[in-house]
Amino acid sequence: MKRSIRLILLLLGMWLIFDLVSRLTAEILWFREVGYLQVLLLRLSTKLWLWIGIFFCTASFLLFNLMIAKRFKYGKRGEEVKNKGGKLINNTSYQLKLRFLFPAVIILSGIASLVIAYYSQEALRIWQPNLELPTKKLEFLKPLAEFGEILGFKQTFFPILQIGLSLLTILVILVFHEFSLYAFAFILSSLLAFIFSNYWDKFLQFFNSISFNKSEPLFNIDISFYVFSLPILELLQSLFLGTFLFSIAAVGLIYLRSANSLSEGNFPGFSILQRLHLDTLGCLFMLSIALRYWLLRYSLLFSQRGVNYGASFTSVKVQLPIYTALTWLAIAIAFYLLLRILSLYRAIRRKETKLQQRQKARSYFSPSPISSVFPYPRHLIYFLTAYFTIAGASGEILPSLVQRFIVQPNELSLELPYIKRTIALTRQGFKLDDIETETFAPQGTLTSADLKNNASTIRNIRLWDVRPLLDANRQLQQIRPYYQFPSADIDRYNLLREGGTERQQTIIAARELDSQGLPKQAQTWVNQHLIYTHGYGFTLSPVNSIGVGGLPNYYVQDIGVTDASQQGSLKLSSEVIRDSIPIGQPRIYYGEISNNYVMTGTKTKELDYPSGGDNAYNVYDGRGGVSIRSIWRKLFFAEYLKDWQMLLTRNFTPQTKLLFRRNIKNRVKAIAPFLRYDRDPYLVAADGGGTTLTGEKTYLYWIIDAYTTSDRYPYSEPGSDKFNYIRNSVKVVVDAYNGSVNFYVADSSDPIITSLTKIFPKLFQPLDAISASLLRHIRYPLDLFAVQSDRLRTYHMTDPQVFYNREDLWEIPTEIYGSKPRSVEPYYLITELPTAKSEEFILLLPFTPTQRPNLIAWLAARSDGQEYGKLLLYEFPKQQLVYGQEQIEALINQDPVISQQITLWNREGSRVIQGNLLVIPIEQSLLYVEPLYLEAEQNSVPTLVRVIVVYQNRIVMAETLEQALAAIFQPIKPTTPAIIRPVQ
Repeated sequence: MKRSIRLILLLLGMWLIFDLVSRLTAEILWFREVGYLQVLLLRLSTKLWLWIGIFFCTASFLLFNLMIAKRFKYGKRGEEVKNKGGKLINNTSYQLKLRFLFPAVIILSGIASLVIAYYSQEALRIWQPNLELPTKKLEFLKPLAEFGEILGFKQTFFPILQIGLSLLTILVILVFHEFSLYAFAFILSSLLAFIFSNYWDKFLQFFNSISFNKSEPLFNIDISFYVFSLPILELLQSLFLGTFLFSIAAVGLIYLRSANSLSEGNFPGFSILQRLHLDTLGCLFMLSIALRYWLLRYSLLFSQRGVNYGASFTSVKVQLPIYTALTWLAIAIAFYLLLRILSLYRAIRRKETKLQQRQKARSYFSPSPISSVFPYPRHLIYFLTAYFTIAGASGEILPSLVQRFIVQPNELSLELPYIKRTIALTRQGFKLDDIETETFAPQGTLTSADLKNNASTIRNIRLWDVRPLLDANRQLQQIRPYYQFPSADIDRYNLLREGGTERQQTIIAARELDSQGLPKQAQTWVNQHLIYTHGYGFTLSPVNSIGVGGLPNYYVQDIGVTDASQQGSLKLSSEVIRDSIPIGQPRIYYGEISNNYVMTGTKTKELDYPSGGDNAYNVYDGRGGVSIRSIWRKLFFAEYLKDWQMLLTRNFTPQTKLLFRRNIKNRVKAIAPFLRYDRDPYLVAADGGGTTLTGEKTYLYWIIDAYTTSDRYPYSEPGSDKFNYIRNSVKVVVDAYNGSVNFYVADSSDPIITSLTKIFPKLFQPLDAISASLLRHIRYPLDLFAVQSDRLRTYHMTDPQVFYNREDLWEIPTEIYGSKPRSVEPYYLITELPTAKSEEFILLLPFTPTQRPNLIAWLAARSDGQEYGKLLLYEFPKQQLVYGQEQIEALINQDPVISQQITLWNREGSRVIQGNLLVIPIEQSLLYVEPLYLEAEQNSVPTLVRVIVVYQNRIVMAETLEQALAAIFQPIKPTTPAIIRPVQ
């Protein structure tokens, strides 16, 4: 039986080691493939040394104290003690009775269990960040709940699993107290080591911090302290507090349960050496408490108490002095315990001297002459109890009382200077302080001559929204069920026409392959991993053009085309497109939905694309992939991927390569997990400098915006986000064919990216290193713009009194999309800004006053050339009424002729989709444009049937944008009569 168990354990251990080696080997080979092996080695070495260092220090400290406690504890009642051979003096006047002993044991067991439960929860949160543990609401008595509301307390929730784990831990400690304490010491050390190792990037930034050259106003400390240093100091403080608290509880339990105390019903009291041991741990514990309260002073800059985010009047005038006083008081207690340690040490020395003189064998562990109820001096017990009572009360109750009865009746006058700080630093954190503000007063003087002068703007008015175009793509361009269009993106291309270049706004969508779209019978291992390996090509559509029957017009479409106008088996609409947009190598091995791994260079040909009644096949000649020519690599990857068919197949050749981690988001996150990534990567067809192994150029690249963020920017309000500082510091470019990944620094003024560049000098490149073709396609990121717009709704108010009154709050306007209202999303536009000299590619979002539908302002982000990254805010005069989207939608829908036409189309079997209502600034005027789509309820292929244009006092609905504009601005009536309605 024992041999069987040993064999099973041996096999299990060997399997775990093999799995670890397989994972490590796979990661090393993959990072070598992408060229960032040094990044992996630095990450692994940092995590390893942190784990070893924290585990060794914590485990050594805990085990050392447990061993001391085991040596200093009493022996069994009636036996000799383990040290010096002395006998226990059984003096009942020094004993701790069972009615005090048992609660003390329960309390100490509970403390130890809570420490284990807390750090277990933290480790679980890191391991599974999206896991939500069940909780139960704590129902207060009604009078207590009302009192809590007065003090500002929130409803309390009990974490059910943590309580259950704590109770189980208490039970284990009570039953197997000495063995369990050793086991829990190892568990606690492992948990702390795991937690610390997952903050490896924070430690590297701590040792490579960069000054922000800006100081916060409360402590006048550079902001770099809060971003780089404070998180590590708080982590260390948590380590000290948890370790010392567990040590006191564990050592106290060993002492209290020695000498058969529970079975005998009494504890004889602490010996001098036991007191010396506990006083030393108590001194360390109080120093960690002092560190905690000292760091809590800085956390006040992230407080949510009061009317503003950050340190408010109550935080500065009440909590800050309390935390400072508690810090020094904890230090004073630690100093007092240090004096007791010295006093006890001298007592031991005197006792040793007397013992040597008398030459008598006497125990060092005899109880001290103290009260039978209090084995420690009464004043120390009282003092510690008072300290923690005051600390608990002053932490919440006193500040809540001050906030409720002193601050709130005089809130504006008391909070005014702190509101100024919140406004200033929130604007810094989200880069709102760089916004240029101008006044935009619509004149309503737009003429047909102005339209001609802004021909590029008119030509690029977006009539096709992303959603209906994707629906049309899936019906017209998907070709086979295993092809998918996961997303479509707005971009711009320069078209080479006679007489020069013409900028055209387009929608591009990648045709990716999803092997899950194969019929169930065809979802074999060979098909999923050897044959169906890549997507093919993309569609490119102008945003303003309508094809036959109201369908999208395509510059690039179809696959498997063999006529003279094709390039890379894709159909091009004209020679202009052939000369302007490079395609070359249209295969997509790395994309947004490439979630499975594939093997290339096998004996089985890869499907390239369907062509007529046959299929075209391809052999991958890209630079991506890891060679699996050796049996050892096959074995390791079979274990890593949990795919043992890799060892059994006969399709592999010496040229076979494994392409895994092909999802571009997972790919970049694996390399640089310390960055936050935009949710919308976009495809670009341009010369990015990549080539295949045969020297053929690759032209399809993914661009992903990456952000450096922090939740430690003082006074900066995060709102609904998990960060209060953000910069679009990095542009990531992924070759869709080769899988190569390049990180380009887009904002070198950001201290966080400067620190990361210092840590990983070979990971980041300057933006100048990107190819000129790709640089022309960089755009202002949507996620960043959305976050900044959300913060700007409140923090455009720079006057603290106006901010306090919230009298000028803005909202994101609503529009009707389809048939349902929704918030307007930021949209890209080519237009000439009022303060610009030429038309450019911008990202725009209008604002309305709170609870009002009219427009109050619009924010524009620039994306071209030297103007990239600049934000412009145009505010409308408050005395002038400017229609918002909601008002325009109401005018459209209440028009009897237009609404009758929409109702007619909305008959059974079809429905009308009202598209995005765009507000387009032209000269000193605003033009409103909304497309109407018609689609069937089943197998929908949306068609663009009408365009609605609103300007000044007229609403026009026509078949095309040109007809609608002509009906408004030209006296000659269009050939197809438009519906023209006056605005009442």
